[in-house]
Amino acid sequence: MTIVATQLLLGGIVYSAAVPDATAMAVTDGMVVWVGTDDVGRALHPDAEVIDLNGLFVTPGFVDSHVHLTSTGLALDGLTLNEATSRTHCLQLVAEAVAADAAAGHDEGELLWGLGWDDSTWEGAGPEDGRFPTTSELDAVVGARPVYLARVDEHSAVASTALRRLVPELADAAGYHPEEPLVAEAHHLVRGAARQLVTAAQRERAQRRALDVAAAHGVVAVHENGGPDISGLEDFLAIAELDHPVEIRRYWGQPVTDEEHAAELLSITRADALGGDLFIDGAIGSHTAWLTEPYTDDPHTSGISYLDADTIRAHLRACTLAGIQAGFHVIGDAATGAVVEALTDLADELGTPAIARCAHRLEHAEMVTAAQAEVLSRCGVIASMQPLFDAEWGGPGDLYETRLGPDRAATLNDFAMLAKTGVALSFSSDAPVTPIDPWATIRAAVHHHRKTNAISPRGAFAATTRGGWRAGGVNDGLTGTLTPGAPASYALWEADEFVVAGSHEKVQRWSTDPRSRVPALPDVSPGAALPRCVRTVHRGRVLYDRDAT
Repeated sequence: MTIVATQLLLGGIVYSAAVPDATAMAVTDGMVVWVGTDDVGRALHPDAEVIDLNGLFVTPGFVDSHVHLTSTGLALDGLTLNEATSRTHCLQLVAEAVAADAAAGHDEGELLWGLGWDDSTWEGAGPEDGRFPTTSELDAVVGARPVYLARVDEHSAVASTALRRLVPELADAAGYHPEEPLVAEAHHLVRGAARQLVTAAQRERAQRRALDVAAAHGVVAVHENGGPDISGLEDFLAIAELDHPVEIRRYWGQPVTDEEHAAELLSITRADALGGDLFIDGAIGSHTAWLTEPYTDDPHTSGISYLDADTIRAHLRACTLAGIQAGFHVIGDAATGAVVEALTDLADELGTPAIARCAHRLEHAEMVTAAQAEVLSRCGVIASMQPLFDAEWGGPGDLYETRLGPDRAATLNDFAMLAKTGVALSFSSDAPVTPIDPWATIRAAVHHHRKTNAISPRGAFAATTRGGWRAGGVNDGLTGTLTPGAPASYALWEADEFVVAGSHEKVQRWSTDPRSRVPALPDVSPGAALPRCVRTVHRGRVLYDRDAT
C-alpha cells in the first residue's frame, strides 16, 4: 500500500475565505486537505512533513489570462524600447543593440527584434523628437539588417527596408506606407516575415524565459493568445509541445463558419478554445481601435474593423453550437457594439443559457457602456482585462486623453461598472505589452486614475486568481482558492503591512471591522512595497524557489 505524505505549512498567514485567521495549511498529494491554526494542524497531522513559513504570506497561485510567450521572452532578453524618451533616443538604443551584436559576432543577416516604443510619451530637443522613426532613419542606423520594431501595443511597427523586401506584396497591402509605421494587413505581413527569421531554438528559449518569469511572480497558469497574425501556427504548435511546469491554456484567434469548421480548426491547432486575439480591431495607441466617432487627435480616422458583422456572428454561433469557448480582441466602442449586436441576435435564436455555458470571452473590453455590459452579463461573457493599461496610459494628458479626449477617456477600463453589472472579470498583463506582475496589476485596478472605475483589493485579487481559472473554463468554486479540496496551487510571499479595504466608504466601514472576519491583503497603495515571491507551487509541484536559484 502506498502511503501519501502530507506537508504541513505552519507559522504563516494563509489567505483563505474559509478560515480568515488561518496560519497553517496541510497538503496531501497535490491537494489542500486542511486550513487552520498551527496547534490544530499539529494535532491533526502529527506525522506530516513540517514546513516552517516563518511569517510568510500564502496565497492561491495567480493566473495571467492573456500573454504572448514568444514575444515576451524575446523582449526580456532582447531589445526593449520602453525606456526610450524620444525618436533620437529610440534610434540610439537600436544603434547600441546593433553595435553590441556586432561585438558579439552575430551574423549581419540575423533578425533584430525590438518592441516597446511609445511615441505618445516622447519629448525631445528637436521638433521631430516626438514622432516615430521613419524607415529611412532606421536604415541609416541598421544598414541592410532585417529589423522589426513593434510599438508597445504590438499593433504597428517600424521595419527596416531589408525586412520589408522579404514581403514582395507589402506595398499593395492595406496599412502600408513607405516611411511610416506599418499597420493592419501590412503590419501582419511584415511581422510574419520577422517570425520566420526566429529560429526554433530562439523561440523555445524565449518561451521558457517568459514562463520562468511568470513562475517567479507567483503565476501558476497562463493563457497564450495566438493566431495567424499575432504569432503564427508554427509558434502556437511549438507551445503545445513545450514541457514546462507552468500550466498553459492556448487560444487560437481565427474565425470559423460553422460547427464542423470549429471542430476541425480546434483539432488542427490543438487549441483549447477559439478566441483570444481574434482581432475585431486594433489598439488606441496605433489609431487602429475601431471607434464610433473619429479620434480626437486624428479626425480623419475612426480606426480599423477587421471582421464584419456576419463573420462575428457566424463565429460565435458556430462555437456556441459546438460547445467551444470563443472570443475576440475588442478595444474600441464600435468593436464592442459589433459583438453585443451579435450576442443579442444569437440570444434570440439559441437562448442565453446556451451562450453562457460556453463562457465566451472579450479580450481588453476597454470601452463598454452599461447597457452593453448588461448584455455581456446575461450571456455569461467574461472580460479579460489589463489594469496596467490604465496605469500606463490613463492619467491626465496621457495617451487615452490625447487620442480620445477627456470625456471618452474617462469611460475606459471601468472595472467597477462591469463588476456591478455582473460581468465576470479576469485580469492579465497582455505581456509583453505590460509586465507579468500580478500585484502591480492588482494595485492598478484598485488605484485606477478614476476612482469611480476602480474595484476593491479583494475584487482585484479574485480577478487574478479565481477569475483567471473561470476565464479558462474552470468554475468549480475551489480552484484558485486555498480551501480544503482545492488543488495545492499557491505562492509564498514576503509582505509588509496588511490591510482590509473595501471598494467604497460604506463597504469599508463594515469590512474593516474585526467582526466581519474579512481576510487581510498586503497594502497595494502607491508607494507601498509590493509582496516579493519566495516560492511558487502548482498542484504540489514547485515551479519557483527563490532560495534555490
